Amino acid sequence: MALVFKVLLFSVFINAAVNQCLAQSYLSPYNISWDKPSENALESMPCGGGDIGLNVWVENGDLLIYLSQSGTFDELNAFLKPGRVRITLNPNPFIDGTLFNQTLKLEQGYVEIRGEKNGCISTIKVWVDVFYPIINADVSSNEPIDVVAAYESWRFNDRELQKLEPDMCRSYLGAPYKPIIRADSISFTPSNEIEFYHQNRNDSTVFDMLVEQQKLETVKDKLWNPNKNRIFGGIMFGENMQSYGISNGQYASTPYKSWLLKSKTPVKNHTINICLQTTNVENIDDWRKAFSGVKIEARKNLQKRHQKTINWWREFWNRSYICIDHDEKNKDTIQWQIGRNYQLFRYQLGCNAYGRYPTKFNGGLFTVDPVFIDTIRPFTPDFRRWGGGSFTAQNQRLVYWPMLKSGDFDMMKPQFDFYLNMLRNAELRSLVYWGHSGACFTEQIENFGLPVAFEYKWKRPVGFDDGVSYNAWVEYHWDTALEFCYMILDYERFTGCDISEYLPLIESCLRFFDQHYQYRSSMRTPKMLDENGHLVIYPGTACETYKMATNPVTTIAALRSVITRALELDNDYWSDDQRDYLLGLGTRIPPISFRNKNGYQTISPAKSWERINNVELPQLYPVFPYGIYGIGKPGIDIAINTWRHGIDRPDQKQIKSWHQDAIFCARLGLINEAADLTIQKLKNADQRFPTFWGPGHDWVPDHNWGGSGMIGLQEMLMQTDSTKIYLFPAWPKDWDVKFKLHAPFNTIVEGQLENGKIIKLQVTPKERSGDIICLPFND
Repeated sequence: MALVFKVLLFSVFINAAVNQCLAQSYLSPYNISWDKPSENALESMPCGGGDIGLNVWVENGDLLIYLSQSGTFDELNAFLKPGRVRITLNPNPFIDGTLFNQTLKLEQGYVEIRGEKNGCISTIKVWVDVFYPIINADVSSNEPIDVVAAYESWRFNDRELQKLEPDMCRSYLGAPYKPIIRADSISFTPSNEIEFYHQNRNDSTVFDMLVEQQKLETVKDKLWNPNKNRIFGGIMFGENMQSYGISNGQYASTPYKSWLLKSKTPVKNHTINICLQTTNVENIDDWRKAFSGVKIEARKNLQKRHQKTINWWREFWNRSYICIDHDEKNKDTIQWQIGRNYQLFRYQLGCNAYGRYPTKFNGGLFTVDPVFIDTIRPFTPDFRRWGGGSFTAQNQRLVYWPMLKSGDFDMMKPQFDFYLNMLRNAELRSLVYWGHSGACFTEQIENFGLPVAFEYKWKRPVGFDDGVSYNAWVEYHWDTALEFCYMILDYERFTGCDISEYLPLIESCLRFFDQHYQYRSSMRTPKMLDENGHLVIYPGTACETYKMATNPVTTIAALRSVITRALELDNDYWSDDQRDYLLGLGTRIPPISFRNKNGYQTISPAKSWERINNVELPQLYPVFPYGIYGIGKPGIDIAINTWRHGIDRPDQKQIKSWHQDAIFCARLGLINEAADLTIQKLKNADQRFPTFWGPGHDWVPDHNWGGSGMIGLQEMLMQTDSTKIYLFPAWPKDWDVKFKLHAPFNTIVEGQLENGKIIKLQVTPKERSGDIICLPFND
């Protein structure tokens, strides 16, 4: 698998020259350009690459940059920002100047800021090296200028979190332990650098707290703890810069200290480098040694490094696109806007292409001071709702599904490895609590595989099952891990890449449901299966909505789909015994239940349930993600009935955050509804940057909002079923579009629709052209 991803990465450079013109032809109109500075950090632009994300904005004459890097989790499992950078020019063209422009240049992946005052014209390019964790701020001017570059930190003292603030490290909400954010170490070096780092203490961490809470002390030495010995931080320096002292200030609600560098002499060109590193080593000297190569790289080959990064972004843009009403004269149409926003959000995802951890649904790498989003949260820039190192599986999946059709296969590995790395811990949970094998992954989960303490609950009834979260929303919510198994199997079908390393994960997730629900049945009756030889999946849950359910449709659809797809893999993947087990398990999966609603046959959320607790639509999960019902398949009328008549409360149909209404309608070929819902989903956000959606149910920028919007637009345009490729299954005839999307079996489909007619269609490889089915534009 590692070799496969390296090959995908190497291919970036092969087609760089060819790709340049193509990217320029459709991306330039999508650049975001502002002619006024920002009021605050919420009016920032995203920028990034590799595993680094930046918020970039100009405020009161200063360029400010929030720094984020994948995996910067502290002792509490908060997702801490490495810091903030402030750059000030003298003379300063950004104060009362005659020109201001800030532009996100999508094709090249960087932000450029230009200003002019009294004939002094200055430009700052902010870009991140995709291949090295190096942030670059390149300053150029038509006359010599001075630069002051400040590294700012709000973590200069230990500090206890207050009131609602522990939501940033969710396990500490309501915990009988004080959540204390430990101070960073920050200093000038003899080489006129600023060194800053956070070194996790290995005593009294969230890992220790959860092991104790969840009664896992007997296997503590076997549990994986990724936050142990973690050190993250970096250095900031510039060739013409020297130490300039320490100052204090306050930004928004948060006091900070500032370590300053100043240019030794005024010159026309300056470069400020910030190198970041996150690693697990036992002492700071080892961290510095591991860092030495990055520092050397940052000081040399600036132009060569930048060109390699530009080439990567060009290849990224040319592997896939959807451009609607792509003629620039249509820029005022809502269709053009949602096509543009599709590209913008994909850029945000690309900024964490190679992170150690998945892009988080609740802000990704681009969160800012929460007081600008919600005035009752006057907390530091480290804050985000729903936790830092804790993940909500239902939300995460929507960030990664669109990467299949966009061909961003190399970006999916962090999400797959997230579950693979936690596999042993999930299996130990099953063994300790119930004495059987299989991996039990909970819905709200810390990055080491144990349930979030807040959902697990500190006050639990005596005798309550130690393996179950005592929480009305996520009790018995274990089946989303199966959806990620299905995603891995889809990845194999799209790419043909070897997924052998993930087979233990897939098999273990399946075995859990088989063994656990036979175990549960044996606690009620001597019979482990029902009269038809099927598992009785009780207690279960259909998402967080239909609780204490029997045979929930989400679990049944997941088990059926994963087993079927696993058995379709080449024979080399499974031994004969494993294949026989999967075949046998398939016979034990109960059928999907149906019910009559208002005289219509609909898919039932479960065979039975005790209460409705949330507003999801799990009865349509057989449509998406599992594709049991859909275009060209039996029973689509039942699925359409379910969309139109099968809900139990009106607010199960919504637009914001993780709601999938547009995806369901697209999968069912409902053109008008899919188009309307997708417009509502992908239209400009309320924030200055068009794809900083939210907070919705989650936070800003809401990445499962954007991910679900991308999926909906893709499904309107192209759907696949085994070897079949359906084009325009839910596409309005009057939406002109140019597109390039990926399909299973290493297939690429490029096309153009204009005035309701297909004027271009290219399928690679050509022999797959016979699998294309162009559908009529009927609703």
